Amino acid sequence: MRLLSRFFVLLLLASLSSCASLYFPPPPQVPLLTQQGEFSGGLHTNFSGNTSLQGAYAVTNGLGVMGSASFLHSNKPKKAENFDFFEAGAGYFTRLPDQRVLEIYGGYGAGASDRTERTREGVVQQRQEGNLSKLFLQVNYSAKKHRTLHLFGNNFPLSYGTALRLSHVELSNFKLDGVVAHGEDNIFLEPITFTRVQVVGPVQLQLISGGNFGLKHRKYLRAANSVFQLGITVNLGGQEGRK
Repeated sequence: MRLLSRFFVLLLLASLSSCASLYFPPPPQVPLLTQQGEFSGGLHTNFSGNTSLQGAYAVTNGLGVMGSASFLHSNKPKKAENFDFFEAGAGYFTRLPDQRVLEIYGGYGAGASDRTERTREGVVQQRQEGNLSKLFLQVNYSAKKHRTLHLFGNNFPLSYGTALRLSHVELSNFKLDGVVAHGEDNIFLEPITFTRVQVVGPVQLQLISGGNFGLKHRKYLRAANSVFQLGITVNLGGQEGRK
C-alpha cells in the first residue's frame, strides 16, 4: 500500500508540473548490464507526451553502449511544441558484492526544438526554434536482489535503484519569430530513483521519479520542476542473483 500511495502522489505532482523550456530531458537510461551479450531495451513516456525509445548492449564484460531517441509533438490551443532528440553513449559496468550493479556512462546528444505560443484567439505571440547539443555523464546504481509486491493474489518481484546525470546543453541556431537571436547554454543535474515491477518473464514496468535542476539562470533552457516517467523495460541475457 505504501508503494501504491507513493505512485499516486507522483502522478499528482507530474500533472501539476510544467516547464517553459526548449529542452525536454529524456529519462536517464538505466540498463543495469551484467555480462557480455546482454541487451536492455525500454519505452517510456509522461503526461506531457515526451516519449523515449532506449536500447543498450554489453559489448564485453565491462563495456556497454547505449542509444535513445526522444520525441514530443504537441499542438494545444495556446501552445504548440515539437522536440526531436537523439543520444548515444558508452561506459563501464560491473557487479559488486551483495547483488549490486554499478554503471558509469558518458555520451553525446543532438536534436531540434521549436515552440509557438498563441493567444486564446489563436494569434501567434512568439515562435522559438533552435538546435540542441548535449554532453552528459551518468552514474547508475542498483541492487539485483528483488523484493516482492503482493497484489490481487499474485506476487510481483520488485527492484530499486538510483541514477545521477550531469548534462551540459547548448542551444544554437536560435531564432525568435524568424530573427536570429543569441543562443543559451545550461548545466542540468538530474538525481532520480526508479522502481521496477517484473510483470512476466524479462518484461518489467518501470517508474522513474526525481528532480531536474538548472545550475544557470536561463530563459529558454530552463529545468523542469520534477522528473516523472512510466515505461516498460526488457533485459535479455543478463545475470540473476549473485555474480
